[in-house]
Amino acid sequence: MVVMGRIVAPYGVYGWLKVVPDTEHLDGLLDYQAWWIGKSPNWRECTVEQTKIHNDVLLIKLAGVADRDAAFSLKGQQIAVPRAALPEPDEGEYYWSDLIGLSVSNTQGVAFGKITQVFETGANDVLVVREEQAVSVKGKDGKTHEEYRERLIPFTSDAVPDVNIKAGTVLVDWDADF
Repeated sequence: MVVMGRIVAPYGVYGWLKVVPDTEHLDGLLDYQAWWIGKSPNWRECTVEQTKIHNDVLLIKLAGVADRDAAFSLKGQQIAVPRAALPEPDEGEYYWSDLIGLSVSNTQGVAFGKITQVFETGANDVLVVREEQAVSVKGKDGKTHEEYRERLIPFTSDAVPDVNIKAGTVLVDWDADF
């Protein structure tokens, strides 16, 4: 399954849902007949009865979701489609879900960690890279807790010269101190 969006809230009293798609175009999710709702590994197939575009979200009506309470129970769930339903990406293009978990290192050979998230900023997409080793940090309360350093790296051809999905690696031209 490839996550293509998420349910953010109920809409109205008749079971409609607000959906934020993670597709290039707002209506890209509407290209797929079968939607799977849930969170990995617990997916269930759903039938979409009606859809509308409203500002920057999709409004959807799913079969079997008849009121606001039923819609509210789906808040926070992800929407996915089977990987086989997706077209192969063009050269140099990647599905965000394929990037999650890849190991990142810079051109100087410094390991940065793994990609945990990708998000859009408007100007370009951004990779969130989290170090695998936590550092002990003393808080204001005097207690020690562990923190993981995260780096935000623009997903541009200048900052990310190489992505190798098969090898599970991403090479970035990014200073280790950033």
